[in-house]
Amino acid sequence: MKRKFFRERFMFQRNCHSRKIFLITLGLVMLVAIEAQAQLGSRETKEWIQNLDRPERIAGLKIDKVLPLLKLKPGDKVADIGAGAGAFSLPLAKAVAPSGKVYAVDIDPGLLDYIAQKAKKENIENIQTVKGEFSDPKLPTHDVDLGFFHDVLHHIENRQAYLKALGTYMKPNGRIALIEMNRDDPKTPHRNSPEMLLSKDDVKSWMAAAGFYPSEEFDVFGSPKWFIIYPRH
Repeated sequence: MKRKFFRERFMFQRNCHSRKIFLITLGLVMLVAIEAQAQLGSRETKEWIQNLDRPERIAGLKIDKVLPLLKLKPGDKVADIGAGAGAFSLPLAKAVAPSGKVYAVDIDPGLLDYIAQKAKKENIENIQTVKGEFSDPKLPTHDVDLGFFHDVLHHIENRQAYLKALGTYMKPNGRIALIEMNRDDPKTPHRNSPEMLLSKDDVKSWMAAAGFYPSEEFDVFGSPKWFIIYPRH
């Protein structure tokens, strides 16, 4: 009887030891996988930055033509939604300086770090990077004057919910400026992905649900893109 007891106890201890080794091994495997994923994400961010910073792409943004139409003034607060590599964030910050502020919002920490580095290099001190979420920009203030989107809204899955969330961070007289690809342009980059193409009517409906209505449309980009400003009413 005693021999049977010790044998069962030995088997139990051995099984516990094996289970402990298995859990430790599993933890190490998961740690390696996470580190590998982080490294992969870093490489992807670098490649994405190179793409976003291409001179021909920057030229196509027509920043010098867009900025005056936003009618910004010193002291304004701007949320640059989907800021990417900061192509608009830095010029926007200069437009509202010295007392204004730009919140550069993105979901990629690597891109936010890059924007912060660029701002520091150019001695721009009125940019705050913000890690947003897919459904909420997570802004640190509720007195934003302008929410700015350039080729970003089509990347957001639940667009109406996001616009409503953005509205909660804005002043009663706040505005949303939206630049989007024209779904009817035969050369649009996402012509084979219809879910990525937005109609003006759909956007108008989503904006209205958030309390914003179109007031001005500008022909800056010709056929490829449309540019509309939606004040809150």
